[in-house]
Amino acid sequence: MPLFIIQWKDKADEGPALRAATRQAHLDWIATQPGVVKLGGPFLHADETMAGSLMIIEAESLEAAEAFHARDPYTRAGLFERSSVEPWRVTVGALA
Repeated sequence: MPLFIIQWKDKADEGPALRAATRQAHLDWIATQPGVVKLGGPFLHADETMAGSLMIIEAESLEAAEAFHARDPYTRAGLFERSSVEPWRVTVGALA
């Protein structure tokens, strides 16, 4: 099945509060999607606070990956300043 990278950049002003308020719902939702997320985690500012997110997911198509992104509680809460969903192919590493 194809892989996709989802990248999110948090809103600067509202981001920390929105992320904190939505984090558990995001993690709980991911847990209900077995096998979809292959790797994920936050981007960090220099002070180690969260600045955005990256996920590598497996989906049937770009449309399915975009639908996954749209259903994520972080996306639904309006956490992100910008985001992208892009097809990706692993060449080296643990996912190869």
